[in-house]
Amino acid sequence: MTTATSTPAALRAGQTLNLALATLAFCISFWAWNLIAPLGVRYAEDLDLSSTQKSVLVAIPIVVGSLGRILTGALTDRFGGRLMFPILLVATAPFVVLVAVAGELGSYPMMLIVGFFLGIAGTTFAVGIPFVNAWYEPSKRGFATGIFGAGMGGTALSAFFTPRFVSWFGYVATHVIIAIALVVVAVLVWMFMHDSPGWQPNRAAVTPKLIAAAKLPITWQMSLLYAATFGGFVAFSTYLPTYLKDIYDFDLQAAGTRTAGFAVAAVIARPIGGVLSDRFGPRLITLISCAGAAVLAIWMITEPPLEIPAGINFVLMAACMGLGSGSVFAWVAQASPPERVGSVTGIVGAAGGMGGFFPPMVMGATYNAAEHSYTIGLTLLVVFATGAALFTIFGIKRKPDALSSG
Repeated sequence: MTTATSTPAALRAGQTLNLALATLAFCISFWAWNLIAPLGVRYAEDLDLSSTQKSVLVAIPIVVGSLGRILTGALTDRFGGRLMFPILLVATAPFVVLVAVAGELGSYPMMLIVGFFLGIAGTTFAVGIPFVNAWYEPSKRGFATGIFGAGMGGTALSAFFTPRFVSWFGYVATHVIIAIALVVVAVLVWMFMHDSPGWQPNRAAVTPKLIAAAKLPITWQMSLLYAATFGGFVAFSTYLPTYLKDIYDFDLQAAGTRTAGFAVAAVIARPIGGVLSDRFGPRLITLISCAGAAVLAIWMITEPPLEIPAGINFVLMAACMGLGSGSVFAWVAQASPPERVGSVTGIVGAAGGMGGFFPPMVMGATYNAAEHSYTIGLTLLVVFATGAALFTIFGIKRKPDALSSG
């Protein structure tokens, strides 16, 4: 948390470096987290997977990456980001290599188990938000968390480069390269990152701390909205290669390139969502995000033709989800008690990740192979996004009282 002992000058001295390092760590960890999805089409062919099995494989890393945020957020309140980032990056590296081992062996069960633990990489989000939050004054936290959140561009890097790395360097070598990158970034973070001079460890026991955060209304209000915004981004960035193959018959690299474009649009929009929230309030920006996603999902149901109409649809959808991801965490930063930011972030981040876990499962289960149609899944997206927009307007009181537990 930030205390009275921190001064604006002391904070400004380390803001840029620490924000950059946190964003770098988040970016490379998200690349690792999304390592299976860009090769999902390859795995489906090599392992002879059904649509449902393919969906499970692509979505499984999201489980640990989402639920694990609850614990890592609380631990960050206690141990700080400078310790937590390197631990998680190093812990992820062996599972990146084991993904390659499972793929080489052609073992679907092993791939699921390793993919589950690969989810450790996704927990770094709950480390970075409280870490960055402590470095910035309240009026700049929307900007800061938005910039950090742009590290989710690691999914774009993965979508674009992972299939190409496999082509250039080979399947196993690609995974070794990413594992080495994780360790290198961990070393850089350990050497040059520092916790904010205003941060103080919250040494309360983890379980009571999480219970206290769970009692805050703002925690669950933001969880729902983050499941709609960031969850939508995760779902699309993991399942879009499969969707593009099924609907538009793209090959692996072509689908990866377009998925990278989707992720880049969301990455650019996220800090913009944070900045606009600082200026106009996060409620308005979140409303625009959810309502826009609902309208664009209706358009997507019509399967607009390539390239320009469909491309515009996907880019605008990504922008809406990026704006909402930024605005929701600007809202969290404004409304959460400073000593509970990590715990609240963990729960909200978990909800966002799990919001990205179920849609790929639903899309795979409801895919109409005979007609090459995802109408049912996209219709459910319209309903959920519309509900989130209405909740943004009517479900949260005008000045959320983060300190009440009602």
